[in-house]
This record gives sequence, structure tokens and C-alpha cells, in this order.
Amino acid sequence: MSIRAVVWDVDDTIFDYTSADRTGMRMHLTAEGLLDAYEGAEQAVARWREVTDAQWARFSAGEVSFEGQRRDRVRVFLGQELTDAEADDWFRRYLSHYETAWALFPDVLPVLDALAGSHRHAVLSNSSIHVQDRKLRALGVHERFETILCAAELGVSKPEAEAFLAACEALALPPHEVAYVGDHPEIDGRGAADAGLLSVWIDRGTVSTGTDAPAGPHRIATLAELPALLGSDTRFGAPSTFG
Repeated sequence: MSIRAVVWDVDDTIFDYTSADRTGMRMHLTAEGLLDAYEGAEQAVARWREVTDAQWARFSAGEVSFEGQRRDRVRVFLGQELTDAEADDWFRRYLSHYETAWALFPDVLPVLDALAGSHRHAVLSNSSIHVQDRKLRALGVHERFETILCAAELGVSKPEAEAFLAACEALALPPHEVAYVGDHPEIDGRGAADAGLLSVWIDRGTVSTGTDAPAGPHRIATLAELPALLGSDTRFGAPSTFG
């Protein structure tokens, strides 16, 4: 099997979303004077992440728009009936703090450099093109990807096979010639494997599943392991720490 292209997830795969979200929300809640309602910043941030995960699941299931899930995250978190404008304003204030903490994981640029001459690259995200296009430009890696596909515009989300197959179609490649790299063992890992792609789960410890790793995805602990897994002829890479 020859892998000709790598399709990438963004958040918590190449972009350290969890750290940026925690830092940004802690700064935001401090500025808003809302930390007194919690035992500490970590409890408040944990509640925000819980609400985010629940509303994101609704968006992924097609129950609410991308903008709607943002507004509902604010309403549920605050426990208030806010207008759309009020919720949007609160979320924008959060974003101003969140974006100051944006950063790539340190293993991203080395692996993109190592694979630049051997593989094509694209993005498939469960976010929106407006969000991820801007983020990838700010992080300085936008030009690394031939195409950027997002669920909000596709109308289908991972782990549905149609999302992964849309990425393959955009690259004009069959699934068995495409690898997908993502941080979630089910949404990314099992979803890509079921769609016929070479599925690579980057286990950064950001997702707690409470179960064993699903069958199908190749599990790696760092992107330094990826070139060897892809059979790249580069000299970059490391043996898997998971065996």
C-alpha cells in the first residue's frame, strides 16, 4: 500500500487547542469577574469544557448550526437566557483571550517539513472554514495544505464516512492511498479506518474515553513516529512507543 497524501485534523492534533482554551477561558473569566462562582479556575474551566463537548456533539449530529452551538455554550455555561447578540458578544470577548494562547504542538513543523517532498497534505475538521482558515494562517501553516474542508460547509461531520471520503475526493485519490491523522480515537481514529483510509490516532492524552483503544487506527504518541508509519523514505521518525 502506498500512501500519497495525509489529511489532518486541526484541534489537539496540530494546534494545541486544549491549552489555548484553558488559558483563554481562565483569563476571560477573571476579566468578567465570574471566578467567584467556582471553587477555583480549574473547576470553572472544566465546566466550560463539559458544556463545549455537549454542544459540539449537537452540532456534529446536525441538531444546531455552528453559530448556534457557540451561543448555546455561553447560555448553558452562564445559566442565562441571552439574546443571540449578547451570547455572540460574550463569546467574542472570550476569543480575544483564547487567541493570545494559540500555538502549534512542537512536533508539527518538523514532521510537515519531513513529509513535504513525499506526501500531499490537506485538512478535514469538524469546525468551520472561517475558523480554521484564519487559525491556520495565524499559525503560519496555511500554505502547507492543498485544501481545507470543514463540517460546517460540508454538511457532514466526522466520524461519518462521507466526511473522510470528501477529503479523498478533493485530493482525487482513493481512500487506501490517504492517511488521516487525528487526536480522537473514535471520531478520527475509528471513523477514518471505517472509511477505508490509513487511520492514525495521535494520542496526546487530551481525550479520555474510559475504554481501550479502538481496533483499526494506528496509535502514536508523537508525530515523530508518523514518517516511519507512512513508509516515507525520509530519515525523520521514531519507533512507536506503544508497540
